[in-house]
Amino acid sequence: MSERRGLSREQIAKRVAAELEDGWLVNLGLGIPTLAVNYIPEGRDILFHSENGIIGMGPRPADEDVDTDLMSAGKGPITLIEGAALVHHADSFVVARGGRLDAAILGAYQVADSGDFANWRLPDRHVGGIGGAMDIAVGAQRVFITMSQTDKDGTPKLVEDLTYPLTTKACVTKVFTEMAVIAVTDQGFVLEEVAPGFTPDDIVARTAASLIVPDDVGTIAA
Repeated sequence: MSERRGLSREQIAKRVAAELEDGWLVNLGLGIPTLAVNYIPEGRDILFHSENGIIGMGPRPADEDVDTDLMSAGKGPITLIEGAALVHHADSFVVARGGRLDAAILGAYQVADSGDFANWRLPDRHVGGIGGAMDIAVGAQRVFITMSQTDKDGTPKLVEDLTYPLTTKACVTKVFTEMAVIAVTDQGFVLEEVAPGFTPDDIVARTAASLIVPDDVGTIAA
């Protein structure tokens, strides 16, 4: 992997998993978030939730062990940990809406420096529904976003104001991209870490909003 390519999807998932604390209940969204279950830090007991009614979701099974009755909300094969529960969809959202999620890891198309984010529809497409992301983001105590720093055309996804349809306002805690870890604070975006091969200036150039750069920016352990 070239240094300038940044982190892989698996490395992003591993980095966001490092934020999870012992005893937390964590919702996993679609895409990169589902990989986080494979990177639970040693010694931490974390319970994973999937909106389709799984509490106690385990890592992806080996291909020969796939059970097509056990799928995540993103229709990917999963395992169950000991003591896991399969619940009605409505009960699953009682967990989300009731503030019982310590964190949610979600994907996004854009994040604003106010903590607003958009993850359900691109402006030029008139298909798809918002799904459960709105409820999950509102109910979770922390929202961690995994996404690319820019789109395929190089347009920054970290912005001052959303131009994509809103999912939830003022809820994002941190953003994890292939280039950086960026916190969302009352003062706006704050750069915490950069991926190997990148500098703070690289991240500033790929962010369409003010980015606070402290003196002690770290490097992501890839």
